[in-house]
Amino acid sequence: MKNIKFYLLILIGFASIETKAQKANSKLNVFQDSLIKITASIREEDGDEQRLAKNGKFVKMLVEALKIPNSFSYTFDSVKNVSIIKSSDQVFRILSWYVQLESGTYRYYGAIQMNTGNGPLKLYPLIDQTENITDPNAIGNNQKWFGAKYYEIVPVTSGGRMPYYVLLGWKGNTQTTTKKVVEILSLDKENAVFGAPVFDGKELKGKNRVIFEYTKSNAMILKTEPKAGLIIFDHLAPFDPEMVGKFEYYGSDGNIDGFKVIGGRLKLQENLELKNDPNSSDELYADPKKNVKPVRKF
Repeated sequence: MKNIKFYLLILIGFASIETKAQKANSKLNVFQDSLIKITASIREEDGDEQRLAKNGKFVKMLVEALKIPNSFSYTFDSVKNVSIIKSSDQVFRILSWYVQLESGTYRYYGAIQMNTGNGPLKLYPLIDQTENITDPNAIGNNQKWFGAKYYEIVPVTSGGRMPYYVLLGWKGNTQTTTKKVVEILSLDKENAVFGAPVFDGKELKGKNRVIFEYTKSNAMILKTEPKAGLIIFDHLAPFDPEMVGKFEYYGSDGNIDGFKVIGGRLKLQENLELKNDPNSSDELYADPKKNVKPVRKF
């Protein structure tokens, strides 16, 4: 009889938890619908003042949504303007987005949400200070953030030291150039710190983050390559040697470089040759170095 009562209590407890989770999810669905509507209205505005005012409403509503218990598990995947990426160790997630201004420049917004389970919200708001940062290599924090829209997180651990995270981000810049960023994030109980001298390689001594800048008319690869254990990126160069330092004339020169985590540091690897998994079309590929035509087999 005692065992039956015990199991009944467990079942009642699980039912209560599930009911609370369903109610929380319903509230978050309502918030998501409202956030989608505000996003659409921001895009419809022509002036900066109106766009930024509506974005302010978006921020307030998003924070209210995140205050709901277990919001960390809610994806907000229908709010398309916000990039939401979660660390693989489930410690935190980053929400980031931007508002494009009439001048062709961008203002970035974001927050780091810590995983507190069913506990109270712990949030680090990210305050974009790009316009006021005179040294883009300076170490900052969430109040002095070199804004970007992040799309990948790579955790790095070494020995018994506190881990840091590598963030890959897109940073629209001006009407002529775009930037991408390899950012370093460290977390402790009180601070979110951006930037750290963990890079090794040519011209990387003392770098706290790596910033790529290139012509807006081109695209640039910056992503993880899990099978190779690398962060890979296009090597950028000016289209004309006389344009060195003029980044509106920079683009990929066809070479691929990367970073490999060695001893807790990001070591530069140059001129990588990445091999794809074999497939049926490989025999049709003509290696330009051999200058031979492919032989088509039927």
